[in-house]
Amino acid sequence: MIAADPIEVLLVDDHELVRKGFRLMLDAQPDLSVVGEAGDGERAVHLSRRLRPDVVLMDLHMPGMDGVRATELITAELPGVRVLALSTFDLDENVVAALRAGADGFLPKDVSPEELIEGVRVVHRGESAVAPRLLTRLIGTFVRTSPPRQAPAALTGLTEREREILVLIARGRSNAEIAAGLSVSPSTVKNHVTSLFAKIGVRDRAQAVIVAYEAGLIHPGE
Repeated sequence: MIAADPIEVLLVDDHELVRKGFRLMLDAQPDLSVVGEAGDGERAVHLSRRLRPDVVLMDLHMPGMDGVRATELITAELPGVRVLALSTFDLDENVVAALRAGADGFLPKDVSPEELIEGVRVVHRGESAVAPRLLTRLIGTFVRTSPPRQAPAALTGLTEREREILVLIARGRSNAEIAAGLSVSPSTVKNHVTSLFAKIGVRDRAQAVIVAYEAGLIHPGE
């Protein structure tokens, strides 16, 4: 049996010691390989273009070009590259900005080695590495303080069931919880989720939750 290629990771942090620590954690795993390091957002974008890593581990707070802008450029130009944002704080306005910019999840910088490793694997699989209830608390805190945004016109094209599922996603429900609550199979929920994501133009749950809040389908505290 041929072993799968390791997941290639680019580390982005303005502190060399932090990068060194993350490298030691990740390179110790047989399925992960650190292929480069950057100390600022501009270098991160350059290396992402050159190396095409599978996952970029992106610190959000850096001098010069910050992690939010770098995330925006990378995800717009390189859709195959996944970004996992890192923040010093659980509730950080920049995290919401990074999720809007296309990040596939976020972790606090004091995350355990096991959580960091699993987070890289999760975003590489195309999933969102954010605990659903933490995501809704985070977005509920900061979306309400942001200027109102026009909801995607595609929301009007959602079926009643798709709209219902979008609201449940925004309330922090997992696919399994939605399936149990609606008395349908998980595969049926997955199909609805895939369809509604395509209709509203988002690529993961994080962005879907933001759309639901901005469209007024759900309000902080619900």
